[in-house]
Amino acid sequence: MHLQQKAALFLCDFDGTISIKDVGKLVLKHFMLKSPAGSCAKCVPDDTGSRQAYLRIAPLMAAGRESLKSFVLKHSGIDPSFAGFYRLAKKKKVDVKIVSDGLDFYIRTIMEKHRLGEIESFSNRIAFAPGDSLTFHFPELNHLCGRCGTCKNKILHEHRLLYDKIIYVGNGQSDVCPSRYADVVFAKDVLLKKCGEEGRTQYHPFKNFSTVTEYLKNNF
Repeated sequence: MHLQQKAALFLCDFDGTISIKDVGKLVLKHFMLKSPAGSCAKCVPDDTGSRQAYLRIAPLMAAGRESLKSFVLKHSGIDPSFAGFYRLAKKKKVDVKIVSDGLDFYIRTIMEKHRLGEIESFSNRIAFAPGDSLTFHFPELNHLCGRCGTCKNKILHEHRLLYDKIIYVGNGQSDVCPSRYADVVFAKDVLLKKCGEEGRTQYHPFKNFSTVTEYLKNNF
C-alpha cells in the first residue's frame, strides 16, 4: 500500500532552540551531589558521547520528582515566538516534532506549562527511584553508533518517506549530524558555525522562531 506523503515536517531541537536556556545542563549541574567526584568535568571527558556521559553522571545525582519539577518550572522560558509558529503550522497542517538529547521529564513539564504538551517529542527518559536516585534510558539510541542518547539522525530518517520536505531547526553539536540530511536547516550557535565550515547551501541563520515562522508563511 502506497502512503501519501505529507507536505512537511519541522524537527526542532529543544535546549537552546525552543527553550531559551539549556535546561538539561542546568538540571545536571544543580542536582549533582556536592562531592569532589560530583563534577561533570571530572567524571566525563570532553570526547565522551552523551549516552556514556549520562550513565556516568546518573550515580552522582540525587533528585525527587517534585524537587526536579519545581526547579524546571523556574527555568521554563521558551522562545516567545515558538507558540505562534506552532499554531500557524497546525493551521497549515504542517507537522512539528521535538527531537532532543535531553530528558523527557523536563521537556514535558515545560511544554505542558506553556500549553504545548500535545507536540510529540523524542528524547532520553529519566526514571525516579527510592532515595532520590535516578536512572536514564535511551529509547532512541542508534546501536550502530551509540554516541548520542537520542539519535536525531535516526529519527529524521524514520520520517523521511512520510514527508515531501523535512526542515531542521537547531543550535548544538547533536544537531549537526541530522541537519546534513534535512532539506532545509535553520541554524544558530554551534550548528550555524558547522554549516558554514562545511560549505552548505541549504541553511538559514536564525535567532528565534520568528524567522522560521516567516519561512512557514511563505512556503506552505
